[in-house]
Amino acid sequence: MPSSDKKQSNEEDFESVRTILAGDSSAFANIQNKYKSKIAALIRRMIKNPDDVEDLTQETFIKAYKALPKFQFGYSFSAWIYRIASNNCIDFLRKKRFQIISIDQPIGNPEDENYFEIEDNSYIPDIDVLSNEKKKIINDAIEELPENYKKIIELRHKGEMEYKEISIKLDLPLGTVKAHLFRARKILLEALKNNAHILRDDF
Repeated sequence: MPSSDKKQSNEEDFESVRTILAGDSSAFANIQNKYKSKIAALIRRMIKNPDDVEDLTQETFIKAYKALPKFQFGYSFSAWIYRIASNNCIDFLRKKRFQIISIDQPIGNPEDENYFEIEDNSYIPDIDVLSNEKKKIINDAIEELPENYKKIIELRHKGEMEYKEISIKLDLPLGTVKAHLFRARKILLEALKNNAHILRDDF
């Protein structure tokens, strides 16, 4: 992308962020429309399961929205949101103990604007000690969800069921399953934010 186009793209992103921070959350749709396919493509390089790719794409935008007040203008917004996406994938891979890629290898082409190396922070002290506490915090938050959201979250994250399997089991349209998951995660993220130092972005 020519430098003039990159600058214009960044200015568009900055304007969207300013609008959101000023109270107009609908402007976040501009960011989602602009970056959804790019974020999904980045995640797809690291994660093979299509449902997991969609989950992680959704979660990236939820986390980006919550982190917008911390965004530093003057830096590339695209690099910032790609970093959120990659860290989200690393957390997912770490929890699942997948060996799809080496997480200390660069992502992307060196000439691409979204090229960067991922730092391996895989060592987390006292993880076993925190495990039961984390589970209790998350389970308590799930119990507070509306019943229709709670069931879908349990099937997806505890039962590890695919979207289509959940759709069939609950006799719901696939689009409804995806929408309910997205809304449920937003509610959970808000409910769990006070315990972020313990949970390390489990949702």
